[in-house]
Amino acid sequence: MQMITDTQDQAHAAWLLAHKREKQKIRGLQLLLLAGLLFCWEAAARLGWIDTFLFSSPSAVGQIFWIYFSNGTIWMHIGITMWETFVGFCIGTVCGIAIAMVLWWSPFLSRIVDPFLVVLNALPKTALAPIVIVWFGAGISGIIAVAVSISVIVTIISAYTDFRSVDEDKVRMLQSFGATKGQILYKLILPANRDNMLSLAKINMGLCLIGVIVGEFLVSRAGIGYLIVYGSQVFRLDLVMMGVVILAICAWLMNSLINFLEHHIKNS
Repeated sequence: MQMITDTQDQAHAAWLLAHKREKQKIRGLQLLLLAGLLFCWEAAARLGWIDTFLFSSPSAVGQIFWIYFSNGTIWMHIGITMWETFVGFCIGTVCGIAIAMVLWWSPFLSRIVDPFLVVLNALPKTALAPIVIVWFGAGISGIIAVAVSISVIVTIISAYTDFRSVDEDKVRMLQSFGATKGQILYKLILPANRDNMLSLAKINMGLCLIGVIVGEFLVSRAGIGYLIVYGSQVFRLDLVMMGVVILAICAWLMNSLINFLEHHIKNS
C-alpha cells in the first residue's frame, strides 16, 4: 500500500514538473514572438518598407514614452483611465448581478423586461455614448456612466442565464426541505455560479475599459484615450501608438490580476 502511494506521489510530482515546464515554454515563446514582431516593425521602419509617419516605430514610441515618463504626466493619464475603469467595473458588475438576482427571484418580472434587455444588448453601446455623456455630464461621471452602460446589460443577461442554468433537481430538493427562495439563492445559486461570475468579471473589465476609452475620446482632457485622440489630431502617430501599447499593457495587467484572484479563490 505504501509503495502504491509513493508511486502516485512520484507520478503527481512528475506531472506538476511537466506542467510547469510547459508553462515556461509557452511564456518563453510568447516573449520571443513579441520580440520578433517588435524587431520586424523597427527593421521595416528603418529600411523604409513602411511609412513611419503612418506606422511610427518602436524606437519612436519609446522616445515619446520617455518624454512623458520623465515629466511624470504619463502616470497621471494612466491613473485617471484605470480609476475610471475600476469604478465603472465595480458599479457595472455589482448592479448587473443585483438586477440578475432580482430577475431570478421574480420570473414574472423577467418575462416583462426580457425583450427590453434583448434590444438593449443588440444596440451598439458606443453609439449611445454621446447621449449618456449629455445626461451625466462631460466629465469623469459621464465617462464612468459610459463604461457602466456598456457592461451592465451584458452582466445582467449573462448572470441571469447562469442563475437559470443551475440544476432544477437541486432547486426542487431544497424546496422539498422547506428552503426559502433567499436560502436557495445564497446557498445554491450563487455558490454554483462562482466560477461563472469570475469569468464574467474578466469580460466586464475589458468592456469597462472600452467604455472609458470611448468616453475619453469624446470629452476627456486627460487619460489614455485623450492621448490617442490628441495624437491623431496633431498627426503624432508615435503618441497614438504609445497610447495603444499602454492600453494593451494595462488590459494585460488587469486580466492577470483577475486570474490571480480567481486562482486564489479557487484554492481557498
